[in-house]
Amino acid sequence: MNVTEKMRLSARFHRDKLAVVAGGRRLTYDEVWQRGVRMANALISLGLEPGDRVGSLEDNSLEAVDFFLGAAIANLVRVPLYARNAQASHEHMLAHTGCRAVVVSEQYAPELEGFTETIPSLEHIVVRNVDGYEEWLASHSDVDPMTRVEADDGFMIRHTAGTTGKSKGVLFTHWQWLAVGRDWFFPQPPIEVGDVCMHLAPISHASGYQFVPIFIMGGVNLVVENFTSESALDLMGTERVAYCFLAPTMVGDALQSPGLEDRDFSSLKVLLIGAAPIAVPVLKRAYDVWGDTLCQLYGQTEGAPGLITMARDWIADVPGSEPLKSLGKVHPYVDLEIRDPDTYEELPYGKQGEICMRIDGMMTGYWGGDTQGGSKLVDGWLHTNDMGYMDENGYVYLHDRKDDMIISGGFNIWPMELENVAAAHPAVLEVVVIAVANERFGQSPYMICYVNDREAVTEQELITMCADELGSYKKPIAVELRTEPLQRTPVGKISRKLIRESYLDRSF
Repeated sequence: MNVTEKMRLSARFHRDKLAVVAGGRRLTYDEVWQRGVRMANALISLGLEPGDRVGSLEDNSLEAVDFFLGAAIANLVRVPLYARNAQASHEHMLAHTGCRAVVVSEQYAPELEGFTETIPSLEHIVVRNVDGYEEWLASHSDVDPMTRVEADDGFMIRHTAGTTGKSKGVLFTHWQWLAVGRDWFFPQPPIEVGDVCMHLAPISHASGYQFVPIFIMGGVNLVVENFTSESALDLMGTERVAYCFLAPTMVGDALQSPGLEDRDFSSLKVLLIGAAPIAVPVLKRAYDVWGDTLCQLYGQTEGAPGLITMARDWIADVPGSEPLKSLGKVHPYVDLEIRDPDTYEELPYGKQGEICMRIDGMMTGYWGGDTQGGSKLVDGWLHTNDMGYMDENGYVYLHDRKDDMIISGGFNIWPMELENVAAAHPAVLEVVVIAVANERFGQSPYMICYVNDREAVTEQELITMCADELGSYKKPIAVELRTEPLQRTPVGKISRKLIRESYLDRSF
């Protein structure tokens, strides 16, 4: 099995049905596949061969769909770049994967200037000019090259966030990508022909996990180029959206929209929340609006999904468990263990350790021959670096990243514990806790909050909340209130790393 053949068959079986909505255009499967074929032939005309890596720097668009399909049809390995990354990150990702070409939208072309001189493998920078692109695409053959594709051929290389240094490339084969898509949708209501999946995040990255399953099942991929919370909520109603993926920060933004309860979400089957944990107060507000369509996902670039849990199991009363505070239940097709981070021995239920997974859609090593994945892979198990525990009902709870633990006066403090307490305050929209130097205790937790009203909450109020709920030794040494959103990563997560860098020289 491979992605290309599955999509080719769907394009044939659903040729006259709506496949893609993007940029005001509505295209059938036949039309979309023809564009993908032309893109494949354009890439082949550059001398590219099966297995070659080709980068892309673009936002969501119909043109991004062309490249998504075209690379698969030509059996090329896509290497998506993050539009919000620095130029040095683009250069690193293209260079260490040995890309021979990169396709870039016109607005981002200046960021790649000179790369053919600095990256030995890079031969072509294909700039997608706004005015000439359609004519250029139409100039290439619409005859499917029928390039041979095997299940173990590379499909794409996704890069990690680079929280511990330069980002690493994770190769997915065609078979692995199909397995990820299968497992992604397994616990959810089934896809029916014509179901609309709205992509707010780039299809080149996390939202791309949904693109292929929707395509091969005869659904509609609604690719949103530029959006606000208001416009996205409008589209949910006008386009009868059935599936949508949101990061917790996007959920929080949507919940601030006026008149939210009066909107039409009757076609929605799944509102999938992932990329980062969601605070319980935000989750409860979201459930009031979207009800049982809510679904939580946990996974990593190196392996996904580890857990996908619909609201019926997540927002539920389960004796012996606290589902609302959990990451969800272990996926039926995932092996998950909590292991001692030092000895790698499996720990009993309720005992805290490192979350470890074994899953079909898991990397076999980082790109470049690192088969051990920088110690992430041990005896075929992915060690996530996330600390937590599992209860006897199969619910998994996250304490925090192993590297984010704060050691204050000999006590271990997890930032997420404090963040969950502060997030319960109605004035707090976003919160992050970092470690700062402390002359007496070595480290102390420092809290930064994005609030909707500076007059509605005080620093001392939040400190007291943490002390009352968690104990005095865990309270933040100080709280900083802001009226602007916290810094985020290129994929929309609150970035503890970026925020922490501004406080490295401060001591309390």
